[in-house]
This record gives sequence, C-alpha cells and structure tokens, in this order.
Amino acid sequence: MSSIDLKATQSPHILVLGMGGTIAGLAGEPDSKPLQYQSGQVGVEGLLKQVQAAVPGELKLVSVQLANVDSRNLSELLLTQLGNAVKAALDNVAVQGIVITHGTDTIEETGMFLQATCGKAAETLGKRVVLTGAMLPSNAPGADGPNNLLGAIRWASTPLENCPGGIYSVFAGKVCMAKDLAKRHSTALNAPLMDSPASPIGLINPSWLFGVKAVEAAWSEDLPIPQEGEWPCVDILTSHAGARAETITHYLGTKVDGLVLAGSGMGGFHDAWKAPLEDAMSRGIALVRTSRTGAGLVLADIPEKDQFGCMASGSLSAARARIALQLALNAAKQANLVGKPLTWQDFFARIADLPEIR
Repeated sequence: MSSIDLKATQSPHILVLGMGGTIAGLAGEPDSKPLQYQSGQVGVEGLLKQVQAAVPGELKLVSVQLANVDSRNLSELLLTQLGNAVKAALDNVAVQGIVITHGTDTIEETGMFLQATCGKAAETLGKRVVLTGAMLPSNAPGADGPNNLLGAIRWASTPLENCPGGIYSVFAGKVCMAKDLAKRHSTALNAPLMDSPASPIGLINPSWLFGVKAVEAAWSEDLPIPQEGEWPCVDILTSHAGARAETITHYLGTKVDGLVLAGSGMGGFHDAWKAPLEDAMSRGIALVRTSRTGAGLVLADIPEKDQFGCMASGSLSAARARIALQLALNAAKQANLVGKPLTWQDFFARIADLPEIR
C-alpha cells in the first residue's frame, strides 16, 4: 500500500473517514478486561497502519479524521459534518469509494442518515460508501476492527458489476445495506448486522443483491442535509406499564417538533397517552409510531386508526425513525420555502418505503 498522504487526493483513491468508536478504542487491561475501554483513542491513520500489509499495493488510501468520539455521544452537528464530507467526496472524481470507521452504538442512525441524504448520489455516481466499526477495542486480543476495516476497504473497491454503488456496512465478513443496520446484541462480534439482510463479501447472495437493486430502484431522490441550526427537535418515548400522561404533556408548549413513540406490540401505546397526544398533534407536533420489540412491521391504522398527524414507521426502529422524521421535517420546511406544498408525511413515507399519502 502506498503511504497515507492527504496530498495524494488528485490520484484515484479510497477515502477513509474516521469518526471514532470502539474500533479506535484502547483498553487499560486488554488481556483481562477487554470490555473496559475508552472509545476514540486511536486516530484513523493509526487504524490503517494496523492493516497496511494486507492492503493491495495498487490501492491508494487517503485518511481524514472527522471526529474521534464514543458514538453514544454522536451529535447532529457531527452528522452534518459527515454528510457534507461524504457529499463532497462523492463529487470528487478521484475518490473511488468511501470507508467510514464508526462506533457501533449509534451506527444505525448514521446508516439511516446517509441512505436518506446520500444514497441516490452514491448509486448514480457508482461509488460505495461503507460503514464499519468493531465490538472490541483495538488492543484487545482477537480485536475484530482490523478484519472489519479490511473488509470495508475491499467492499469499497470491489468492481461495480458485482453490486451497485450505494450506502453499505461491513462487519464480520458480511455486507448489508446501511439502512438495515440494527445493533441487537451487546457483545456479539456481528451485532450491528446480526438480524439484517446480508451477504458474504466474497460470494454475493443473489437474493440479497435482488433486494438491494429493488431498494435502490425505488429510491428516487436524496433529502437535503440539515445544516447547523436546521435540525428539528425530535425525541423518542417508550410506552410501558404505568405510563403517565405527564410524559407527553411535558412537551406541550416546548420547541419540540416531533415525537417517536416506541410502542408495545405493533406500535400501540398506553391509553393514558391518548388525550395528550391528540393535544400534541393539534399543536403541530409530528408523531411516528414504532415498536419497542425490535423486529417486525408497524403498519398504518393498526391497532387503531392513525390521525393525520401520526404515521406508522414501517420497518424502521425507533432510532432510525427519529432520524427519518428529522430529515422529513427539514425537507418539508425546505420545500415549502421554494413554494412546493409538501408535508413531512410525504417525505417520511418515501424514507420508510410506505405507500404514498393520498
């Protein structure tokens, strides 16, 4: 592998963006206590040096450190900075593909964000954006970060005839669409894509590839990236036994723009919430129903009929639905500013692949 040199940006290369996370973490006692560590301690250039010998010599890598944080502290400003960097890289003819090292705790939010704002551009331009990370810190015995990083670089540079450009994630030798990421296990090495439709990197599963192409064929337009100060305020609330009306009334009269309700079962919520949620919708607060179960679909008008200000999330988890709602609210605002009479529901239905609003 040629040296990692930011001055080499005019030559064809894979761009590696560092965001931090466990992949960049260090444990104080890695042999005996590998799960007691600090995230975001090793720079992305250091991560690349760990795998340098295994990268083909003809492949040029360029690294940029955007952040080095524990991903549980991921902010909307960091998402804006990442989205802007990915957009610029996609437009750069020298960039052949993009790899992002990221913490696993909030990687599903970033996957949803990048799909909604950069997915069409990546497909159209024929470039892969690949999220990866690790479940073990970089100095732990058997650390999974190096193999994941190598896999992501390999996938970013794989010829397009194998699979179209788009937003993907690579973990434990498998690839999935980043929008399908869902960390559903606290320690398993394949946790971020354990329950997601996926394929081995080296032998593409035809049914998975068919699904990828179907999703991309239906993805007609990227949503705008909210810039600093433009992100709508959206929170997630979980329905549970003994839920109180005060949980909802707390938000009435605040600057909150939307609420994602992680409901029980098929997205139902406690009866104590019904009256205050009707009040919230009358005040223009957008509502999206998801399920706290972690799997399955939340469908419109089930178990009860949805009012106009509330939408079902389809297959989106609460974390992904929150990002989707923020982007939909911002997109509607931007559309209205240029005279397009579109609602947040129009954009949310597109992101969640729901039937068009009639």
